[in-house]
Amino acid sequence: MVRHQGREVRKGVSGDQLVEFFKNIVQLHSPDEITLVCIGTDRSTGDALGPMTGSLLQENGMENVIGTLAFPCDADTLEKKLAIVPTHHAIIAIDACLGPKNAVGTYYLSNDPLIPAQSVGGNLPPVGQYSVAAVVNANGPRPYSILQMTSLHLVMGMSRTLADAAIEAWKWRQTFHS
Repeated sequence: MVRHQGREVRKGVSGDQLVEFFKNIVQLHSPDEITLVCIGTDRSTGDALGPMTGSLLQENGMENVIGTLAFPCDADTLEKKLAIVPTHHAIIAIDACLGPKNAVGTYYLSNDPLIPAQSVGGNLPPVGQYSVAAVVNANGPRPYSILQMTSLHLVMGMSRTLADAAIEAWKWRQTFHS
C-alpha cells in the first residue's frame, strides 16, 4: 500500500491507460527479463489486489510473477522474494493503495519504485523500477480497517483490468518482434 510517494503529486489514471504503460516497458525490456512483483496478502480484501493480479497473470501463462493468492508477497516475505529476482531483471511492482476519494478505482503509474505499506506506517524497502498502485479505497484515520472493508468486487475488477493490460502488452511485444 502506498499513499504518497515523495513530493510528486500523483494523478490516478483509468484502466485503459494501463496497456500503454506496460507497452512502454516491454519496448525497453525483453518480457523474459521483467519480473512482476505483486505485493499484498489474501487476508485482507483491499490488500488482496496484488496477489489476485499475480494469480491471474500466472493462470494466463505469464512467467516471472512473484506474489499470488497461494504464495503472497507480503511484509513478511517481501525481502526474501526480492532477493531471488535476477539482478538484470526490470521489476514492475504492483500493489493496492488508499488515496483520495475521487481517485478510488484508478491507478497511479510511475517509472519509479513503489514503497509498500507506507500508508499504514510500514517500513519496507522501495520495490521496482516501475510501479502500479491501484487505489482500492479512500484513505482515512484507520487504514487497516478501511482495507478490511474494501469492496471485493472492486478489487477483483481492478485486478482483472491490470492482468488483462499486462497480458495484452506482452502479446503485443511478441507480435511486434515476430
